[in-house]
Amino acid sequence: MIRVLLVDDHEMVRLGMAAYLEAQPDIEVVGEASNGEEGIKLALEHKPDVILMDLVMEGMDGVEATKRICSSMSDAKVIVLTSFIDDDKVYPVIEAGALSYLLKTSKAHEIASAIRAAAKGESVLEAKVTGKVLSRMRTPSQSFPHDLLTARELEILRLIAEGKTNGEIAEALFIAVKTVKTHTTNIFSKLEVEDRTQAAIYAHRNKLVD
Repeated sequence: MIRVLLVDDHEMVRLGMAAYLEAQPDIEVVGEASNGEEGIKLALEHKPDVILMDLVMEGMDGVEATKRICSSMSDAKVIVLTSFIDDDKVYPVIEAGALSYLLKTSKAHEIASAIRAAAKGESVLEAKVTGKVLSRMRTPSQSFPHDLLTARELEILRLIAEGKTNGEIAEALFIAVKTVKTHTTNIFSKLEVEDRTQAAIYAHRNKLVD
């Protein structure tokens, strides 16, 4: 049996996916998590063969969760299952160690097939993702971690370096505090820093602020 862990913040998505997968003769769902932190905990507890990972979730996102799981479990096989195909989602999670990348528009049997492939160590990528990866391989590698930041993340990093709180940043950019927290988590992940102080130091050392 292929033991699978589901990590997605939408309960209906988890329920539907679990019901379909449990009906497969060779797949067993061993756990369900609603966020990245819970996903890490259950992954370490159950040691699943394959992890289906959403990307955008409340609290810790799928990129950071994938990075931590793959660093703790060298044989972890993570399949990203998301609605997003933006560069700032695709590249970081693949670099974090994800084996496959699928969209939620994929048919159920395609997801099941990807799970079986992942269990054997085989990668399955959405066609658009394959194109992005190949295109990136043809261009010179980026020199600095902050090259991975989106325009919005770079803007928030500069405000963090100025000592602004999440609330002040949200007010200045006319966005929700929750959105600022999500961007901040992504910034820490991409820069490989632990907290706001390290992020601010990075920004000043690399002359990203005046």
